[in-house]
Amino acid sequence: MTTHTPASRLGQAEKPRQAQSRADFHDRLRQIGADRYHDKHPFHARLHGGECTPDEVRAWVVNRWQYQSRIPMKDAAFMSRVVDPDLRRAWRSRIEDHDGGVDEGGGIRRWLKLAEAVGLAPDYVASGVGVMPATRFAVDAYVRFVRDMPLLDAIASSLTEMFAPKIHEQRIEGLLKHYDFANETSLSYFQTRLKEAPKDVEFGLNYVLDHADTLEKQDAAAAALTFKTDVLWAQLDALWHGYVEGHLSPGAWRPGEGMLAAGAVA
Repeated sequence: MTTHTPASRLGQAEKPRQAQSRADFHDRLRQIGADRYHDKHPFHARLHGGECTPDEVRAWVVNRWQYQSRIPMKDAAFMSRVVDPDLRRAWRSRIEDHDGGVDEGGGIRRWLKLAEAVGLAPDYVASGVGVMPATRFAVDAYVRFVRDMPLLDAIASSLTEMFAPKIHEQRIEGLLKHYDFANETSLSYFQTRLKEAPKDVEFGLNYVLDHADTLEKQDAAAAALTFKTDVLWAQLDALWHGYVEGHLSPGAWRPGEGMLAAGAVA
């Protein structure tokens, strides 16, 4: 049996897809945040609306530590592969922002101030004991991604920072309104990130827009950003499943563990 090709298709090659313009690609990246960023997760609505129990807040602090503590590690892994000293110079401030100096500390130490404010012993939180397996796996996957994927993809995965200021503002407002532990000291991590993040966003976004100069690279960068939103979302899914619905995994923090002698969330 002979198959006939329609005359209208004879001699026509499939048209190759063209790379998006800089503006269109920028819009595409922003749409990923609009559709997938974790500010839309019900756990954040619960937290920012004052509906979390004290132990749900503590569970969030314990598990989010895993992510906070690994940020300078993933950035160090990234820099170890960078040959261009200009790129290393631009990137290394991210490590300094989170590690800080010996005396003043950085974002990691500010997170432990939050832990102390909600009644948790900072040493307990810093040990990583009590982190849910799903949280650990999600964060480790992010570190491996940044360590192993092409530099463009690794940088693109950091672009969730474009969407972070809004969630930090909502968090500061909501926590101050609803929880007695919230004050200038306990929320200093989020206040500081509002000042630090814009420079990181500007550099990372311009790097991706400049270097994603083919459709293939644009697709890869968009996939990297999507992956990062999945990493953030998965951590909140684990918290919801474990602490809101009550399905705690083996090894997960239990209420009463790692507490200071005094101190509670109200």
